[in-house]
Amino acid sequence: MPYWLHILSIASLALGAVCAAIIIVDERRHPQHMWIMSVVWPVTALFGGLFALAGYFVYGRLATDAKVRHAMERNATPPNKANTPFPAVVAKGTSHCGAGCMLGDLVAEWLVFFVPAIAIWAGYETIFPEKIYAVWIVDFVFAFAFGIAFQYFTIKPMRGLSVGQGIVEAVKADTLSLTSWQVGMYGFMAIAHFWIFGTLLGVPLKVSSAEFWFMMQIAMLAGFATAYPVNWWLIRVGIKEAM
Repeated sequence: MPYWLHILSIASLALGAVCAAIIIVDERRHPQHMWIMSVVWPVTALFGGLFALAGYFVYGRLATDAKVRHAMERNATPPNKANTPFPAVVAKGTSHCGAGCMLGDLVAEWLVFFVPAIAIWAGYETIFPEKIYAVWIVDFVFAFAFGIAFQYFTIKPMRGLSVGQGIVEAVKADTLSLTSWQVGMYGFMAIAHFWIFGTLLGVPLKVSSAEFWFMMQIAMLAGFATAYPVNWWLIRVGIKEAM
């Protein structure tokens, strides 16, 4: 493994962690009105780094509980609704999906690492000749579960739905969004696994390495890119809530 790549990987992961920590500290003083966004912002920062940090302070701070409640008391439009341009609204919605994907992939990758039999159960050696494909099945299951949960805790309170209705609407809102995100994420991880590390470098890309999670950071950005236009449409037609 090239030493420069190892150092770059550690630096990128550390930057993401620092950005997430800054957001968490600020959220303790200025909590989000929608509690799930207090999870979304720091998780997004883990792969979005400085871009996520800037997005939080420019647009996330408009949706603090204090600012939204103050506007509601005056029967005014909350600042996050009035002062966030639609492209930024879409970016927030896409990040909301991405945070669920990130947590799901994080849990799934480490779960398969510590319990390799899970990859066998997902089809490795019987259906898939490459382990990475079986792991992607597990990734998708966990990402979908987290994504539905994130959508549920957004849509249910905003629309005043019952538990059952909230789950149905969450599935409708997140299925296309999450699938489009995973397409970008899987696409880049395939390039990293088979070409960058398999062909160019000739070394394995292991879950336990900093290089793997650096590649995952980039893959999440690729997922953001493929999910952004889908979220634009979902929010525009009202399937997904604007945040």
